[in-house]
Amino acid sequence: MKPEEKYDGFELGPIRPPSEAKSLLLRITRNCPWNRCKFCNLYKGEKFSIRLVSHVLKDIDLIKEYADLIQRSNIQSGGEARRELTKLQDGLSENDWIAFEIARSWVLNGMKSIFLQDANSLAMKPDNLVAILKHLSKTFPQVERITTYARSRSIARISDDDMARIAGSGLNRIHIGMESGSDEVLDFIKKGVDKETHIIAGQKVRRAGIELSEYYMPGLGGRKLSRVNALDTADAMNKINPDFIRIRTLAVPEEVELFEDVQAGRFTKMGDIEMAEELLLFLEHLNGITSTVKSDHILNLFQEVEGQLPDDKERITAPIKSFLSMDKQKQLIYIVGRRAGVFRYLDDINDPVRMRHAENAVKSYCITLNNVDDFTAEMMKRFI
Repeated sequence: MKPEEKYDGFELGPIRPPSEAKSLLLRITRNCPWNRCKFCNLYKGEKFSIRLVSHVLKDIDLIKEYADLIQRSNIQSGGEARRELTKLQDGLSENDWIAFEIARSWVLNGMKSIFLQDANSLAMKPDNLVAILKHLSKTFPQVERITTYARSRSIARISDDDMARIAGSGLNRIHIGMESGSDEVLDFIKKGVDKETHIIAGQKVRRAGIELSEYYMPGLGGRKLSRVNALDTADAMNKINPDFIRIRTLAVPEEVELFEDVQAGRFTKMGDIEMAEELLLFLEHLNGITSTVKSDHILNLFQEVEGQLPDDKERITAPIKSFLSMDKQKQLIYIVGRRAGVFRYLDDINDPVRMRHAENAVKSYCITLNNVDDFTAEMMKRFI
């Protein structure tokens, strides 16, 4: 047997969207087939590969075995199931222990959703993906949602018939990192896709009846391309009308290639105030669509920028407008409070206790308008 054909046990990938916190994580591909984006270091140095279908099916069956046993032991306080569970735990290998803990967490969270890892599950041949999806549906008929990450270029190559088969087999949400709809920005960050392909892929997902989450990254164009980043991305979103538009504020840690561009002066990072202005410009140019805007990431300055278009547009943009209308010192206090974990929402500045903590943080860290962006960059490193 060749080494690559040997089943080495359950595998767990490194990442999932925040919205999949309660999902079973099932790895069907390893790493990222593109792996060149300047803002991302997650898979650097790692080779992309597609797992054998037979190995993925073994993972599924293993989770089923553990989940059934955990459920029986929860129902039977004492008895054979609990003794069987204890015996099983004592003899688990490292990989099987990971599978067991994944199964236990999933059982506790209701076993309602599954997320297929890693970065691009649609790189797998449609027949193989369908086989995995059908086995999941048969093994876990109670599951309500199966989701995955995918790249626009991979989706654009798949026929509508195959997309329909994939949807019919149980995949009902795809997360795509559009990041930007500007060809100039996409080229600079080495995204490996253009605006037209993003649109083709997004429309293809929608035609298949699969829910679509598209991600937008304020700040990705830097100060030079901020306006085009906002406007071209809004235009792409308007042509796709995704189910969800998710905000992911740019961070530039030292480990990513984009940091070299910052050091060399080829890219000028934007501060929180500038990125708020870009985000508002983007949101104001979303027209004729019914997408739900989500700000579900700790890196975002405004967690409350959420709602469904078009009815909630005023409510979605209100916190940003309110922030931008504040005097500079109050903006500074909110930024520091938010980045230091004192504030969760903009309205928290009206809480005198939280406000006092934020003001103390400004003083203790010696934060001014001149160095607040450096402070923000340091704080954001904790969540990357």
